[in-house]
Amino acid sequence: MDALLLSRLQFSLTILFHYIFPPLTIGLGALLVVMETTYLVTKDQRYRAMGKFWTKIFAVNFAMGVASGIVMEFQFGTNWATYSRYVGDVFGSALAAEGIFAFFLESGFLAVLVFGWDRVSDRMHFFSTCMVALGAVFSAIWIVVANSWQQTPAGFHIVGEGLLARAEITDFWAMVLNPSSVHRLLHVLIGAYLLGGFFVMSVSAYYLLKVRHVDFARKTFFLGLIMATIFSFAAPLSGHFQAMTVSQTQPAKLAAFEGHYQTGTGGSPLVAFGLIDENAEEIRCEVAIPGLLSLLVHGDTQTPVTGLDGFPEADRPPVAIPFYTYHLMLGLGGYFIFICLVAWLFYLRRRLFSTRWLLWIFVFSAIAPFVSNHAGWIAAEVGRQPWIVYNLLRTSDAVSKAVRGEQVLVSIVLFTIVYLLLFFIWLTILNRKIKTGPEDELTEVAHEPYRSSWIDTVTGLAEPGGASMTEARSETTRDEEG
Repeated sequence: MDALLLSRLQFSLTILFHYIFPPLTIGLGALLVVMETTYLVTKDQRYRAMGKFWTKIFAVNFAMGVASGIVMEFQFGTNWATYSRYVGDVFGSALAAEGIFAFFLESGFLAVLVFGWDRVSDRMHFFSTCMVALGAVFSAIWIVVANSWQQTPAGFHIVGEGLLARAEITDFWAMVLNPSSVHRLLHVLIGAYLLGGFFVMSVSAYYLLKVRHVDFARKTFFLGLIMATIFSFAAPLSGHFQAMTVSQTQPAKLAAFEGHYQTGTGGSPLVAFGLIDENAEEIRCEVAIPGLLSLLVHGDTQTPVTGLDGFPEADRPPVAIPFYTYHLMLGLGGYFIFICLVAWLFYLRRRLFSTRWLLWIFVFSAIAPFVSNHAGWIAAEVGRQPWIVYNLLRTSDAVSKAVRGEQVLVSIVLFTIVYLLLFFIWLTILNRKIKTGPEDELTEVAHEPYRSSWIDTVTGLAEPGGASMTEARSETTRDEEG
């Protein structure tokens, strides 16, 4: 059995499972800050109940992210010993920074966020929410920095030779601000906030379809729609600048993304759709826009973009996986913009919350950002091959020499069983909490004077054929009591 192939498969399994949770944690953290800010400004108890509900979802997701991330880190020492020695100085500093800046904030304030609603002041709880949300962002920063260094190494020199060679930092900030880290970090955060928005809209749409917690659902849906719209438009802009960086630092990866085999003599087309034939090194059933790739990369339609034929065969990445996952990400990016614009159109016509087919689309649309986030990472990581540290250390040289294929296969089977169990538990807990719903925020404020907020103003609870705010309250209360 091939220990290299199985080790790559195992790491792919663990990272793909782990990456279900961090983007949602980051996205929900930002929305919690917005919800508590609105509560502090308006003193409307419904926004406090809103924050309490989404904090429960956040906590479950956060715990799963921590549990699944630990296994991933152990593999650096078990399956990838040569790699760990080579990048230890770089990764050690980045992971230490993550521990100081991220885990300190998250572990220090998470208990206050989850259990402190009735034990600390509102301002202290808001501060704790901000610190946990900031800690999640800091965690993303240092992980992306470490991964980006693998893509575009900077601020180091090589010490030793052969199997004992290792990278040693000479300039910490050059390592942190390597050529790809800023663009990649922005794209990761945009993907996380996009996921947070669609996830909140999915749950809210479910409540609206079931005519439960109508006031709560309209407000949270609107918050999610604002976030999803902003970052669905930000994603292609960020992606373009990141692709420009890739064209300069990893041109072979860009060629794989685009299925660009032959350099040619004129402008290079942008392939919108096609079927990769790696044996023939061509794209079948190709749908392409002439000259557009050259325009995006060089600013004109005549300068050719270097194809895979411009690189030694041993240094070329595989094409099919990066091509398909990259185009899947792009296609879903277009879907996010389209469905958000449709939602705004129905909102302006005051039919957003009463159009059932559209709400059902949003219920299931939460899956799409998970897929797009994973597709982007797969494209980036497979497109870097055959290098684990670009142009410095090959993946085939980074695997542990003492690990046998049989051992890795057994661990893959065990990890798969455990991860399936964890995934089932995660879905079960989420389903239970979502079906239970938020605390009865309508009953809590039944005897308090109503103070409108900006969300109340723009969501406009009175739609044609719908209910006024007071009617929605009583209808929801009757539904729950019945």
